Amino acid sequence: MTVDDRFADLDWHRDEYGARGTAPVTGPVSDWTTDFSHVEPEWSQNPYPILDDLRQRCPIAHTDRFGGAWLPTTFEDVAAIAHDTDGFSSRSIIISNVRPPLDIAPVGVAPPISSDPPFHHGARKLLLTVFTRQAVKKLEDATRAYCHELLDQMQGREVVDAAQDYAQHIPMRVISDMLGFPPEDGPKFAVFVHNALEGINLTPEERVAKSALLTDYLYAQVQDHLANPRDDLTTYLLETEVDGHKLDPFHVLGTMALLLIAGIDTTWSAIGASLWHLAKTPADRERLAAEPQLMATATEELLRAYAPVTMARLVKKDMHWHGVDMKADDWVLLSFPSANRDPERFERADEVVLDREENSHVAFGLGIHRCVGSHLARMELRVALEVWMERFPTFSLADPDGVVWSLGQVRGPRHLPLRLG
Repeated sequence: MTVDDRFADLDWHRDEYGARGTAPVTGPVSDWTTDFSHVEPEWSQNPYPILDDLRQRCPIAHTDRFGGAWLPTTFEDVAAIAHDTDGFSSRSIIISNVRPPLDIAPVGVAPPISSDPPFHHGARKLLLTVFTRQAVKKLEDATRAYCHELLDQMQGREVVDAAQDYAQHIPMRVISDMLGFPPEDGPKFAVFVHNALEGINLTPEERVAKSALLTDYLYAQVQDHLANPRDDLTTYLLETEVDGHKLDPFHVLGTMALLLIAGIDTTWSAIGASLWHLAKTPADRERLAAEPQLMATATEELLRAYAPVTMARLVKKDMHWHGVDMKADDWVLLSFPSANRDPERFERADEVVLDREENSHVAFGLGIHRCVGSHLARMELRVALEVWMERFPTFSLADPDGVVWSLGQVRGPRHLPLRLG
């Protein structure tokens, strides 16, 4: 079979959402212990008081929304589930009103993050060499230059939207360059991210239609790379072999989708949340401006305090787990932000301590699915903040009420009006 044969006559619009579809559920939460919802404005604006309260009163909350889901809030419980691949499946890591059928395991929709053992090991190994610390270091100069280019466009402006004008563009450029996608397609990437991560309360039919926009785009990129191979991540996925066989086309497309969506939104959110914190906390901003050597430690603390990512798992079989009765195919939300603010794990857990020495945070996850791109994300966040602080050491929130946070499992500012100077 040739590379071209693999991608012939595939139906990219197949319905992968055949199990336990439920109607959309929205509206105010009646009781966070029994009716939580991570897609309500109250959660997106500030989830931390909710999580703190749950951790004390009901460490494993439940909701009937989304067909049934659980929310562990302690570091210990989040870590236990993250490491338990026998009891919990990763075949779908974004909670929505639909669950992919069981037969999609162990590969899942976006390998390796959606893959279960033993398939996961090989799928992850394929990407490790691409995201080593040494490989990422080669991207730093170009990333820094692009950050300066973005800030050049802000010169002379009194108020800028640091999310729309800065934070979102950095990971878009970096990941599009790595995948070999046209950098001018950035606006399309923003739509794909929104559809995948914030459109979770849509009907199954709507989700399938919107996911088709992404798969159609990726398929076009595959065809272009088949016709014009080059030294990038897409060509690597098309040409690499495992046990003498090239990757299944759905594996290729799923991994491309993962790198595009996760590679953009998580870092976009982390950069934006960090700038938001510094804008609203003059003491921290001034200290970081006076002590630039503190940046590496500070970025780790900002990652801990404003960890953007919450992952999901699916319960494999009925079980009694840590005092609650979980049913097969129940969702479980792994709130790494909640784990990072557990006072049993971190001193002054609810404070940002820029020079925190001991900081074993889990912003990049735990277990076999710990983020394969963590070195890349760290570099982008550090460089984005270094360049911003160098160019605009004095800034503040122009309109605190104008800050808009994303809904769903990746939390970061989507609009962040900052006043420069």
